[in-house]
Amino acid sequence: MQDADRSRMEIKKSSRHSKITGDFAERLVLYWLSKYGFESAYVDHVGVDIIARNPNNNELMGISVKSRSRTVGSERVVIRIERSHFEKLERACTAFDCIPYLAIVVDAATTITVFIVSAKHFLKHFSPSATRGAYWKMTAAALKQYEGDPEVRSFRFTAETLRWWSAAAKARSQSGSER
Repeated sequence: MQDADRSRMEIKKSSRHSKITGDFAERLVLYWLSKYGFESAYVDHVGVDIIARNPNNNELMGISVKSRSRTVGSERVVIRIERSHFEKLERACTAFDCIPYLAIVVDAATTITVFIVSAKHFLKHFSPSATRGAYWKMTAAALKQYEGDPEVRSFRFTAETLRWWSAAAKARSQSGSER
């Protein structure tokens, strides 16, 4: 097994990985919107992370970014969004006079995929539950459904670690420092 493959299987995330993942996801969505002509700003407000003006229809979007980082074997785990989060998003969008959207960013081992969908469409079509919230499924069938849905916008990156530190190198390094 090559070092890159081994390190992917033995990933131990940092103690701040969730926060870093969220920050990365927000900036990634902001970058992609800007790349395609959306006038947008990071707002860091309860319920909404980005406000963007869609150049195609002039719609003002209030976007809440939800992100998850998955390791090998957990790529298909569902993304659950609490019911209360939709209420916060709605309140923020009312305050800023914009339309509520979700950007779901999933780092699934070797692929980073971003889905952008209106909260209204999300709640209408994607597994809402009256008590626990809503679920964005990551099964192969669900991903195919999203690709065919004209209301779900998406983009994807393939990530490959070419060379990285390995556990064996760490052990060699530590034994060398004990001399």
